[in-house]
Amino acid sequence: MRYVLLISLILVAGCDRVRSTTDKLLNRSEPVAQTEVPATEASETEAPEEPEAVAEPVQEAADIQPGWVGARQTIAGLGDPTIPGRWLETSLVSQERNGRVVVRKTGATAHVTLIPVAGDPGAGSRLSLEAMRALLAPIDELVELDVYSN
Repeated sequence: MRYVLLISLILVAGCDRVRSTTDKLLNRSEPVAQTEVPATEASETEAPEEPEAVAEPVQEAADIQPGWVGARQTIAGLGDPTIPGRWLETSLVSQERNGRVVVRKTGATAHVTLIPVAGDPGAGSRLSLEAMRALLAPIDELVELDVYSN
């Protein structure tokens, strides 16, 4: 409560009034000494002007972050169970990269390698057996996924 009152006083009152009120609130017998700066020195203490920054060419978003922002949706079924690892074969990516998949129904998450395959971005995807197990998804059903690129 003391701090709320103190902040309110700072916002409402002037500096001298706040200092005297603060001293009373904090039970100080002597106020804190103030140092005054003469008007001629005040103008000299201003920050020197900085040289203008040279504009650098803006990089394309793909150069800065090869993935995308936000989630993309796909429906995935079981991929080739003989290929080990956690991966998602999808047409959402054009090059292999790390990513994360989230089951839309349950919220289960797994980190996977996103592997590009030919097809439309709306085409289905194939999820590895290990990734299906990590997501606790039934291997004999299609799974709605949100796909995030790292």
